[in-house]
Amino acid sequence: MTAKRRSLFYTTICLLWQYVHTFTPEMRGKARFFLDTADPNEWDKWLPTGIFTGVTTNPLLLERAQQPCTVPHLHTLCHRALQHVDEIMVQTWAGISEDAVAAMYQRGMELSAPSRDKIVIKVPTTFEGTQVASQLIQSGCRVCLTVGYDPPKQALLATTVGAEYLAPYHGRLADQWQSPTQATQACIHAHQVVQGLKGHTRILVASLRSTDTLVELAAAGLDTFTFSPDVAAQLFDTPATETAARDFEAAALRMSSGL
Repeated sequence: MTAKRRSLFYTTICLLWQYVHTFTPEMRGKARFFLDTADPNEWDKWLPTGIFTGVTTNPLLLERAQQPCTVPHLHTLCHRALQHVDEIMVQTWAGISEDAVAAMYQRGMELSAPSRDKIVIKVPTTFEGTQVASQLIQSGCRVCLTVGYDPPKQALLATTVGAEYLAPYHGRLADQWQSPTQATQACIHAHQVVQGLKGHTRILVASLRSTDTLVELAAAGLDTFTFSPDVAAQLFDTPATETAARDFEAAALRMSSGL
């Protein structure tokens, strides 16, 4: 390698390093928090906190936020969200097509077209959905297998197909089994399955109802979560901290005014 090429190589590496660290603060570690809502007003409120890597949506969240579930409108939402975060997840769907796999694949390709490195396509972890996920991954799309109701078993599918994320629904599992503890253990077990297979799939724990669950899962080694604005508010619900912050502000005001 000539000196000129060596210099160009190292310059490129440095620029890539700076680009990556522009979006991923070094002290954040591997954690990825996602805001689970399709309401842009909630994005405007919560994304500036800097704790979120991205946004997660699905057709039900779009419906609740009164946002049209169309490819053009989702492109608009993606553009808006990506002004603030590194990723947004949108879910493909089959519609009225007789060939669900082909329709979901085509729509996934259309949804991700504006930015395949930042738009993650969510696909249900069904027999047909796994086929769609496989095809999308082979076509260069980032994929999240979602609707995880049997996390350890579905972690096998997600890891072997090469999905970047698997989203187990913690809260809904707790309701189904009437046991939050069992739901927590299932998510931990899924994480262990991925580790056992030496895979790289992230267990994206969804349907979280409290920060206590988030803390428990994080302490067990999970590092990827999506949660609603209500749970985000719980992260900042510490009255003693608010009181101390007001005391500091009052002291600063007194001393800066010479009183």
